[in-house]
Formats: sequence, structure tokens, C-alpha cells
Amino acid sequence: MRAARRAKRPRRSIGRRIAGWLGRLVFGFVLMSVLLVLLYRFVPPPITLTMLSDVIAGHGATKNWVALDRIDPDMPRAVIAGEDANFCAHGGFDYKAIAAAALRNAKGGRIRGGSTISQQTAKNVFLWQNGGFFRKGLEAWFTLLIEGVWGKRRIMEVYLNVAETGIGTYGVDAGARRYFKHGATSLTKREAAQIAAVLPLPKKRAGISPRGFTRRYGNSIAARMNVVRDDGLDACLR
Repeated sequence: MRAARRAKRPRRSIGRRIAGWLGRLVFGFVLMSVLLVLLYRFVPPPITLTMLSDVIAGHGATKNWVALDRIDPDMPRAVIAGEDANFCAHGGFDYKAIAAAALRNAKGGRIRGGSTISQQTAKNVFLWQNGGFFRKGLEAWFTLLIEGVWGKRRIMEVYLNVAETGIGTYGVDAGARRYFKHGATSLTKREAAQIAAVLPLPKKRAGISPRGFTRRYGNSIAARMNVVRDDGLDACLR
């Protein structure tokens, strides 16, 4: 009798089975990503895919985690001035900056992105450096997560500790020690600006004795740092 009932039970189509597998895969990814974001709210990320690629390439990965409270306040001001002036105001995405970057890129010349510090942190911690729309989609998901779970201070703290500041060098403390022979707890405005100027292309730009565009960019960042402080653009970090 039972065998007859089993025989009459229709088999699920291949399409439904694939949909079921995909559903479980998506659920597993969402659960794992949420748990990972919750963990890193309190624990420093031990390694990233970018660090791992440097290790595999033989460059190593020099890093030294420093709490935000111990990093010279000129350093977060410098990255806000250079990377994301609306960091404290947006919810993870600066749509005006994205639109402006798309317009500049469409006109040709130097390619520039509109990624916020939050987006860069999501990419640096959870994803890989290159990629197209698929990676961008994952980046958006993780950006929403860290904005909701971490908050601005933690995002800035993680960013300053995992961002690549030179070949095989990660975090502003390791960068300061590489370029200026001291840690990030005490930086001059010029030193902070020079580290921030390296961040967009850390494997190609010099942190000491910069030339050309890197030098001009560092000067521009240094000039804008007073605006960040005086206009309270770093207020969410205080």
C-alpha cells in the first residue's frame, strides 16, 4: 500500500529542484554573511582576499591593528577629504558622487569611481578587488550590512586598518611605519595626507617623496582637511 502511494507521488521537475538548491544556497550565503559581519563588529578581520593574494605573490602582508581612538584624528580627516566628503551624512552610498563619477568617466580622461569609504570597506574585508556587476552587487549587500550593524566609527576603524597602503602593506599604522618610521598614533597633517593620497592606487603611488599627480593630490587633501574639521564632516567619529 505504501509502495503504491510512493509510486503515485509525482517527482519534482528539474526546474523545481534547481530552484530549491538555489534557494538554500542564497539562504546559506545570507546567513553566513550576517554572522560574519556580526563577528567583525567586535573582532578584527584576520585576513582579506587582497592580503592573501599578496602573500601568494610573495609580497607578504604587513599589518598592525590600531583602535580608532589611538589613530591620529588627522588620518580619518585625510581619508574623508580624499575619499568620501559625505561619509558622515550618507547611508553607505553617495549617489551624487556616483553620478558625477559616471559623467566624468563618460567624457574620458582619468577614470574615477564614486565608491564611498563604506563601499570600499565592504570590498576590502569581504570581497576581491576586481570584478564587474556581480561583485558590485555583493559589495552593495555588504555595505548595507556594515552600515546597519557596525555604524560609522567601526567602519572607519576597519577601513583604516585593512586598506592597502603599499605593496604588501595594510592599514595606516603599517603604512606610517613603512613611510615615516613611526606609527599612526601621531601623524603630521602632511603625513596623513600623503598616506591618503596613496590609497586609490597603493601599488603604484609613492608614500614618500611623491611626484606628479600623487604630490598634487596629497596637497589637495591637506588643504581640505581643515574644512573637514571646521565644518564637522568628521562629527560621526567624535
